[in-house]
Amino acid sequence: VPFVCGCRNLGEATRRIWEGAAMIRTKGEAGTGNIIEAVRHQHMVTRMISTLKTMPTVKIQKVADAYCQSYITSYKTLTDQNVDDKTIVFSSSTYGVLKKEVYDILKEIKQLQRLPVVNFAAGGVATPADAALMMQIGSDGVFVGSGIFKSKNPEKRAKAIVEAVAHFDEPETIADVSKNLGDAMLGIEISSIPKDQLLQERGW
Repeated sequence: VPFVCGCRNLGEATRRIWEGAAMIRTKGEAGTGNIIEAVRHQHMVTRMISTLKTMPTVKIQKVADAYCQSYITSYKTLTDQNVDDKTIVFSSSTYGVLKKEVYDILKEIKQLQRLPVVNFAAGGVATPADAALMMQIGSDGVFVGSGIFKSKNPEKRAKAIVEAVAHFDEPETIADVSKNLGDAMLGIEISSIPKDQLLQERGW
């Protein structure tokens, strides 16, 4: 069954792809109507992908090893045991297999200069301009939930966001579809949310 996972950076994206995710989305901060965190996460992914372009093989291996450290931490926390290359750390995969396959994913990302799966923007998309911005900085599409359904005119706003995604590089179209949409959802300032309640902090 295909599934989608969120990420805040390339390390999280790479781990989720290795685990089998068919789609990746920025975590953003869902339910806030505030796009800033989704923008930050997309920039972090694309910046690291760009860095891979000129990175030598030895350095990529070190990056892969660093990305795999989360599995060691999780395993030690659960079992209080050390990890070697033969230790099964996820499903039926050993740590040795994990390191090799994460390294292979990074090499593929370097070659493609993008993630090898569809990369959606999500978490705070509330306006056609939000959707267009995320497309402009490298997203393949957008997920929108409360940004539509908590707005004054959900149907009209949904259609406008679809148009903005399809014509993200046409400012005139984006301006036109943004007219007379009614009130957007009530936005929430990220800094006003207690850290232990931030959705983006969940997972690793």
